[in-house]
Amino acid sequence: MVRQAKILVAEAEENNLDYEAKDARWGRWSTCSLCEQDYHGVVACALGWACWKTYLGRPETNWLRANAMTQLGNGLSEAKQYEDALSVGEAELATARRLSDTEHNMLIMQGNLACTYEELGRHEEALRLQRAVYSGWLRLKGEEHEDTLREANNYADTLVNLKRFQEAKSLLHNSIPVARRNLGESKETTLMLRWLYAQSLYMDDDATLDDLREAVSTLEDVERIARRVFGSTHPHLQIIEHHLRASRAALRAREMPPAKA
Repeated sequence: MVRQAKILVAEAEENNLDYEAKDARWGRWSTCSLCEQDYHGVVACALGWACWKTYLGRPETNWLRANAMTQLGNGLSEAKQYEDALSVGEAELATARRLSDTEHNMLIMQGNLACTYEELGRHEEALRLQRAVYSGWLRLKGEEHEDTLREANNYADTLVNLKRFQEAKSLLHNSIPVARRNLGESKETTLMLRWLYAQSLYMDDDATLDDLREAVSTLEDVERIARRVFGSTHPHLQIIEHHLRASRAALRAREMPPAKA
């Protein structure tokens, strides 16, 4: 996988391909060429380290070196090495600010940093940064772009973790139809937005019976699609199955007569 990624990126550089072609070839560092799904866990971490070692010797201003640092941080996060990922993310952002990098690149770095804050339990810090990043993508790319929808998902995830369910539901209610229309039902971002919406429904203490039923039906549909797209061993599917079990339990408890409950 490393050899394939190196060759593709080198060819793009030698032939002076445009940005989109370079970006597509760079994707081999993080995405499988067969199933087109992102690598995860220790595989993503190993590829992150290999990528960083490949381009570390480039000048700070070189796009390959900058992208390799992002790849390393993402790989460390995939392996749950969040403290190390935080160090990489902070160094990357400091370098980008010193070099006056583009707004596009800065938003990506800030979004990754916010996700790391979230994983470390620093929810309020994550929320402040995610709110700013989401607004930045809206301004830069519009509500229909995949980058904007990805950050909507990250923003909503933190809102759910902070139990700010009404805010999360409002954001997701607007984002999900856009994702389904522009990305499709099987896209990872669409599935994540939908399962977060189901979480915001069934985890809310004020959830109605209809809310619980909608949460269960949504997660059943998401689970079916995710199993087909990701396979039975993917971490995403395990998370979805957990929430499906929990939502069904919440629904049973609500439907059960008071004496039996």
